[in-house]
Amino acid sequence: MTFDEAFDRLIGHEGGYSNRDKAADPGGETNWGISKRSYPDVDIPNLTREGAKAIYQRDFWAPLLNVHPAVKFQAFDFAVNSGIQTAIRKLQKAINVADDGHWGPISDRKVSMMDLSDVLMLYIAEREEFWASLSNFPQNGRGWMRRSAQNLRYAAMDN
Repeated sequence: MTFDEAFDRLIGHEGGYSNRDKAADPGGETNWGISKRSYPDVDIPNLTREGAKAIYQRDFWAPLLNVHPAVKFQAFDFAVNSGIQTAIRKLQKAINVADDGHWGPISDRKVSMMDLSDVLMLYIAEREEFWASLSNFPQNGRGWMRRSAQNLRYAAMDN
C-alpha cells in the first residue's frame, strides 16, 4: 500500500474544520484531522487538504515501522487519531512486547513471527479498549466504533 492509498482511506475519517468543546475533543481546533494543540504554528482554519497530506506523510507515515502494509495502515490511522507514540505502544502491547513506544528489532522480530490476522485483530482490539478508557468516549464513541468497523473491513481486504 502506498502513502497516497493510505491517505485516501484515512481522510474519509478526518473531515474538515471543527472547533468543538475541549471536553468532546481535546485536540481543540482541527482541520483535516490536524489539531492546533499538536501544531500550534499551523493556520488550522486555512489548512488545505494538500497541506494536511504533507504533515501526515512527514509525521505519521514516514516514521512508522516496516511491517506488513495492512498493519502499517492500521498504525497510521491510529497515529493520526491518537498520536504516534500511542499507536506504537498499543501495537507493541498487542504483540506482547515491552510497550515503550519505540519500534526496534525485538518488536520487528515478534510481529514478523505472528499470523497477520492475529496481529490485526489484537491491534484493533487494543485500540477499541483504549478508546473506551477515554473520558470523551460518550461524545465520540459512536464515531470511533464506525471508524473501527471500517478498519476491520480494510484489515480483511488487506490480509
